[in-house]
Amino acid sequence: MTDITITNTVFRAQGGSRDAFRQLVHEFHTRVYAIVMQRLRNTAEADEVTQEVFLRAFRKLHQLKKPAAFPGWLCQIATRLAINRAVRRPAEIVCEPQTFEILQQVDDNPAADLLHQEEVQQLQVGLDRLGQLDRQTLLAFYFEGQSLKEMAAVFNSPIGTIKRRLYTARNRLRDVMVAMQPA
Repeated sequence: MTDITITNTVFRAQGGSRDAFRQLVHEFHTRVYAIVMQRLRNTAEADEVTQEVFLRAFRKLHQLKKPAAFPGWLCQIATRLAINRAVRRPAEIVCEPQTFEILQQVDDNPAADLLHQEEVQQLQVGLDRLGQLDRQTLLAFYFEGQSLKEMAAVFNSPIGTIKRRLYTARNRLRDVMVAMQPA
């Protein structure tokens, strides 16, 4: 595309022509991908960021005052988004294959299993010693995974009341569990 053709195509795209924007994407896709790939060095991420660049350009195209500046403007968007992605992505960790084999092995520790079973039994006894409302509140939140909003609907109470009940029930359960421990 010549500079004049690019300018005319940008004008049409700013006027709402999706076909004109499609032409711009076709014309500049390789350049944008190259800029992004240079920073990220990962094809999957480069594909994703390239898509994001054109999406951002489509949304902000009306803000471009000089259509002749489109190529530079688009390259700036590509550079910024690639840098943002590179800075924000987590560091890559390389592990030996043996690491994954160790993680997949089942831990056969009878003493730990027995201790875990005892803790579960103690918790059940502690919950049984609580009042019905405290027990229902703790079970709904911790075991059934209900949100405060869901609990407010189920218990027909405001969220603030539910928060207070959770706080009170946790403290009562703690007191019961401490009282069950040998001195």
